[in-house]
Amino acid sequence: MKPRKTFFSPPRQWLLARHRSRRSFAGWPVAVRGMVWMVVGGMLFSLLNTIARELTLHLDVYQSQFLRYLFGLIFILPWVWRDGWRAYMPVNMVGQFWRGGVHTLGLILWFTALPKIPLADMTAIGFTGPIFIMIGAAWFLGEPMRKDRWIAATIGFAGVLVVVLPKMSGEGGWFNLVMLASSPVFAASFLITKALTRYEKPGVIVLWQALTVSVLSLPMALPHWQMPTPMQWLGFAATGVLGTLAHYCLTRAFALADISATQSLRFLDLVWASLLGWLVFGDVPSQSTWLGAFVILWATVWIARREGRRKLVVPD
Repeated sequence: MKPRKTFFSPPRQWLLARHRSRRSFAGWPVAVRGMVWMVVGGMLFSLLNTIARELTLHLDVYQSQFLRYLFGLIFILPWVWRDGWRAYMPVNMVGQFWRGGVHTLGLILWFTALPKIPLADMTAIGFTGPIFIMIGAAWFLGEPMRKDRWIAATIGFAGVLVVVLPKMSGEGGWFNLVMLASSPVFAASFLITKALTRYEKPGVIVLWQALTVSVLSLPMALPHWQMPTPMQWLGFAATGVLGTLAHYCLTRAFALADISATQSLRFLDLVWASLLGWLVFGDVPSQSTWLGAFVILWATVWIARREGRRKLVVPD
């Protein structure tokens, strides 16, 4: 009896091509595979942030936060319907709600400051996150504080400063502190995610994050609700899809590699953001942008090569 085809059944040729590519990818060093997931997630987050910042300029920030995660939840539901709800029941329900609550707090701070801070200032403040994560990974998860990871993170952050310092204005006032406060909160959220990957599947973590953040954000969204335009609805749908895919990539990265090993790659987000500004908005990168991008890329390649030489065995 032939298996019943569903709406989600992909073509046979696509399945064969995916199988070959997965086998090839599985042969890469574990740490490098984690880094690849991290890079892809960063690219998706950069595109997401470009759309989200435009939406928050015209709609309430908490409504924007709620709709972004609501559409992310809607995007995941077809897979839940296909596999059954039991496949997405978490092993640690309390951990999922802690993760969702902490992440919601970080989002409240971040969305509050987002429309009030110039882009360069927001970028510099946001990139303090890897520092908090690396410290937390050593203190709470027992990951080794390897010197080369700190060197790569320091060089990467220096590359960020090369790009953003000439453009920083300091116009955000106390909103700069609000944005800065979001960094350790997001770091705590990602550290909880790393801990959950030890016994939860990435899809389960992403689903319950979307669910908990949507539920916790709704009461804040309702008091200042505005009906979005058709284009804004489309924008929120795009942020939901991009955010879900980005968080899935990050979760896969954390499951494969030490979270501290992936943090220097976070600085590549600035490179993707600069490229998006060039391609989408016609913002030609300055000499400082090219120099900073080179520094970040060098640090990324250097740490990727070193991590690839380490003998780690982690199930995919």
